[in-house]
Amino acid sequence: MQRAYIGVDVGTGSARAGVFDAAGRLLGSAKHPIRMWREAGDVVEQSSDDIWAACVAAVHGAMAESGVEAAAIAGIGFDATCSLVVLDADLRPVTVSPSADPARNVIVWMDHRAMAETDRLNATGHAVLAHVGGQISPEMETPKLLWLKTHLPESWARAAHFLDLSDFLTLMATGDLARSTCTVTCKWTYLAHENRWADDFFHAGGLGDLADEGHARIGTRIVDPGVPLGSGLTEAAARTLGLRPGIPVGAALIDAHAGGVGTIGGQDAAGAPVNPESRIAFIMGTSACAMAVAAAPRFVDGVWGPYYSAMVPGLWLTEGGQSAAGAAVDRIVAMHPAHAALKAEAAAAGIGLLELLERELTAAAPSLAEAAYAAANLHVVPDLLGNRSPFADPDMRGLIAGLDLDDGRDGVAKLYAAVLCGLSYGAAQILDALEAAGYGLETVVMSGGASHSPLVRQIMADATGRRVALPETAEPVLLGAAMLGAMAAGDFPDMGAAMAAMSRDGAETLPAGGAVAAFHAKKRAVFELLQTAEGETRRLMRG
Repeated sequence: MQRAYIGVDVGTGSARAGVFDAAGRLLGSAKHPIRMWREAGDVVEQSSDDIWAACVAAVHGAMAESGVEAAAIAGIGFDATCSLVVLDADLRPVTVSPSADPARNVIVWMDHRAMAETDRLNATGHAVLAHVGGQISPEMETPKLLWLKTHLPESWARAAHFLDLSDFLTLMATGDLARSTCTVTCKWTYLAHENRWADDFFHAGGLGDLADEGHARIGTRIVDPGVPLGSGLTEAAARTLGLRPGIPVGAALIDAHAGGVGTIGGQDAAGAPVNPESRIAFIMGTSACAMAVAAAPRFVDGVWGPYYSAMVPGLWLTEGGQSAAGAAVDRIVAMHPAHAALKAEAAAAGIGLLELLERELTAAAPSLAEAAYAAANLHVVPDLLGNRSPFADPDMRGLIAGLDLDDGRDGVAKLYAAVLCGLSYGAAQILDALEAAGYGLETVVMSGGASHSPLVRQIMADATGRRVALPETAEPVLLGAAMLGAMAAGDFPDMGAAMAAMSRDGAETLPAGGAVAAFHAKKRAVFELLQTAEGETRRLMRG
């Protein structure tokens, strides 16, 4: 019987599942939406019950589409956004919400309510901050924990378990409270290279009780991604998922990191093995993450890490990114007066709006690379949720320069091109910071929804001056999660072997060079001038 593996990915708005064979071929997939609450003050919340139910629905759908029998599933892996889940001693939800709604027990990664707490933790100047680029981010869990303790003391007292969402999913599947090295190292300030929590940082930052209670609420057993948990799938979880009890479940990854595992190793398009240290995985979804690995730690100001064994066991991870990527595209394009009409036109044609805009841009240009020329006089800094890296400035905001009174369809396409350019210049800044720290990055491996756009890949190649590869699989994040299941099943001895067998590059995009490179150099100079102006406006208004 063919052995297969399930990967489950929980993103910001939906849960997805995919069934893969041992060669990394996708056999079936499905997704299910997740409810979200948004409130004033940058509050974004979800329900862990909703999330698990969405995972169950996605697994059933993926299994049905794949045609694979439940008996053939050899392993399961999970990944998720770095959202904070709070449970009581009976594993029931504990509210994290100012609304006091008991269902709302998840603070979503993009929730920025904990800005004051972030400042307080950064003010400690603790040495652990060197592993987050010098400044902790409100997207991480420690500021959220401090906010909860400060503002909802009753919830803080009731809480028996604080978990990253990925670790919650493996808990639901196996009953095992072990945490993944990935989650606690990248988002909770765990020092994996020393196998310890930084207790003096907790005490300095107002979270000393987490240390004093022996880390019981945040994790006493930390294991590498892919390590089998518990006795595999519990009877209750198996019954709900429609699978066999005891199927091995691997310790989880954060969603972007699963995308990194699914793309950074393996084989190139010609079938030759690749060196993961010469590649950067760029995962572009609602936000964007840029993941690079090295055998030795490399500290980069404004870039998260280095994190030991946080993505690929035995290697140090450096993690950059953009807090708003797809979200910035959607928001900025929606500002144009012709947006609604074009969106309706796209829907009538059975395609997405961005696909329609890409068709318009490429049809009007002599070449794919020259489609970016539409944004020659329109410039966008898309830092709508702050700058994750390389500036580590959560207060940074977006700018648009070059607006006019054009209310026609061409204006929407130009705005789309300008946002893509801005995102690509931000990515180029991250790559430049990593190069200055000693990385030799030859290839950007793109994944996520936007990566399927030839125009997005071409602008990224031209803005960064690097080869851009697209994974052969359409679902590299799900593939990375499925690899965790394959490792837990014992079918591969380590992650390197799993990547070599299951991951391959597909299409490749090269920089156009010449006049196109000169065009992007000029636009990037404008982009960086606008970033400087944005910082100066905040300085003047504070004064």
